[in-house]
Amino acid sequence: MIRQYDPPHRRVDLDRAEALRLLGTVSLGRVVFTRRALPTVRPVNHILDGGDIVIRTHEGAALTSHARQADGSGVVVAYEADVIDPDTHLGWSVVVTGYARLVTDPAELSRIHALLEPWVPQQGTDHAVRIRPELVTGVLLTGADATPDRTRHRDWTPHRD
Repeated sequence: MIRQYDPPHRRVDLDRAEALRLLGTVSLGRVVFTRRALPTVRPVNHILDGGDIVIRTHEGAALTSHARQADGSGVVVAYEADVIDPDTHLGWSVVVTGYARLVTDPAELSRIHALLEPWVPQQGTDHAVRIRPELVTGVLLTGADATPDRTRHRDWTPHRD
């Protein structure tokens, strides 16, 4: 369907703190990593833990083996999450680029298991990957008439009138 008139929209760049805060309000996102030298995207659920993004994985997951093979600094990944209304195209998107490492400490792994249920229950989903954000970018897509204080709602989600 082609729209005859789209109301003007405004793009607001988010600072790191606001972008991470919004990321913490949703549980699903997409992790992007390389597999056989090509970009791969997987939908996953996450939690924020001490400023890091943590996801659960299983033994056979490509990201698990990729993170396991990385050196001490980890493997470069991107993580994206958003809430964008399909009708109004208003909402927000956050992209984090950082280093992913397999969680190996048994106590930390046990604590993560208690905090984060796997998105898709699967036997062997007992691994976790911690992503340390290095670059955090976010954008808020709002109506052109929104004032700056209206772009910083505590629990902003797009709504339909």
